[in-house]
Amino acid sequence: TAESHHRALIVEVMGRHAGWIALHSGLAGGAACILIPEQTFSIEKVCEWVESRFKTNYAPIIVIAEGAIPQEGDMVVKDATLDSFGHVKLSGIGEWLAQEIESRTGKEARTSVLGHIQRGGTPSAFDRVLATRFGLHAITAAHEGDWGKMVALHGTDIVRVPLISATERLKTVDPALYKEAEIFFG
Repeated sequence: TAESHHRALIVEVMGRHAGWIALHSGLAGGAACILIPEQTFSIEKVCEWVESRFKTNYAPIIVIAEGAIPQEGDMVVKDATLDSFGHVKLSGIGEWLAQEIESRTGKEARTSVLGHIQRGGTPSAFDRVLATRFGLHAITAAHEGDWGKMVALHGTDIVRVPLISATERLKTVDPALYKEAEIFFG
C-alpha cells in the first residue's frame, strides 16, 4: 500500500522503554528505519531518509516503538491517561511522526498502530514446540516444589531461573545490536 500510494508508512508497536519488539519486527518485516526508546532519534535525519527513499522509488517503512523519544523534544503521548499499573499509556508517537514527516517533506505519511494484534499471531512450529517444552518443565518444577522460579530458554536448553532475575531490571536493547540494525537503514 505504501508504494502503490506513494506514501511513507509508520508502524507503531508496543515497547514502553525497551525496543525489542520494534527492532525484531522491523528487521523481520524489512523496515528500512527502526526507532527505539534506547536511542533518541533526529526528526531531521528521519525526514532526510524519507526523502532519499522516495528518490529511489521505494516507499519508506518506519517501525517505531511507542516509547521512542525524539532528540528535539520529550516522549510523545496522545493523552495522560493511566493504565492499570499507574503508568501513562504510551500512544501517539506514530501519528506525531507522520505529521512531522508530512509538514517537513510534503510527502504523505500514514500510521498503523499494531497494538495487541502483534501478540495474537499464528505460532510457528518452533513456538509450539517451545511452549510445550516450557509447560513440561514448569509442571516438573511445581511437582518438585521448586517455587519462585520460571522456566527460560538458554541456548537450546530449558533452565529454571529465579523470578527476581527476570524482573529486577529493565532489559533494554544493547546499543551494539542496534548499530548492527542501523547498517540496513543507513
